[in-house]
Amino acid sequence: MGKTGYLFAGQGSQYVGMGKDLYDNFPESKKVFDQADKILGFSVSELCFEGPEEELKQTRNCQPAIVTMSVAAWESFKAVTGHKIESGSFAAGLSLGEYTALVVAGALRFEDAVALVKLRGEFMEEDAVKNPGKMLSIIGLDLESVKKICLETDTYVANINCPGQIVISGGFSEIQNAAGAAQVAGAKRTIMLEVSGAFHSSFMKGASRKLAEVLSKITFYEPTIPCISNVTALPMTSPAEIKDNLIKQVSSSVLWEDSMRFILSQGVSTFYEFGPGRVLKGLMRRIDETAVVTNIEKKDDISNLMDNRNVGCGC
Repeated sequence: MGKTGYLFAGQGSQYVGMGKDLYDNFPESKKVFDQADKILGFSVSELCFEGPEEELKQTRNCQPAIVTMSVAAWESFKAVTGHKIESGSFAAGLSLGEYTALVVAGALRFEDAVALVKLRGEFMEEDAVKNPGKMLSIIGLDLESVKKICLETDTYVANINCPGQIVISGGFSEIQNAAGAAQVAGAKRTIMLEVSGAFHSSFMKGASRKLAEVLSKITFYEPTIPCISNVTALPMTSPAEIKDNLIKQVSSSVLWEDSMRFILSQGVSTFYEFGPGRVLKGLMRRIDETAVVTNIEKKDDISNLMDNRNVGCGC
């Protein structure tokens, strides 16, 4: 297989029914969901499989739900295909997905990660109530144009996802003003995101402080493969560096495009995306259309890999 990039889904990718066929068909996935239910003290598996949607998309619920589903997909993929992580590979997750990346890289235990992201979600919801705001995706403008709009409207660059897709955060009226300014500047369109707050901005400073207290009590380990930080778009190699970047990440811009370009520059062209949805595959298509991204989300995704291997296509 050689060098591989392992990518992990972030918040907003959740949907009712996610992970159900993994749970029903693979004992490795069932074990992950059952473990999460026990750790969290409520049935996150039932929430993933049956909803209701309004409850699933609450930040405090969807964060542990997505991490659980993503790790469940990873464990079954690894067990069924016999996949081994090779030297020169990298892991990266979009915001919340960074916690899954750290689990896969051996830097964080799953039981710690799922409990952590539940608290992270609660802290973010608390800040969203204290400092109400929204997030807006701007399509079709370059970064300098968006930065200028943010400066003029008192908003913040939150996610630099791929060429022509940048997400900003801010207060309600400020985001509305920014949407109008983006249209005037020639944006193809603007999309108000269905999230509860102005994430990845100074609106989340309180969540960062609370998360720092919790992280100080959690043991992290040196990752077996480099994990790329959303904050720096560079590898994190030590437990202290990982903790520091996780604290900053909540209120800092997510440098996803730069993160992917770093991994690509290391000679990686084959990627697997784990978790609900195909957002990261879509972003990669805009970053480098020659990169190959395979989604691992459902039973058939894993079965198809085995079928391809059996006819000599490789895996």
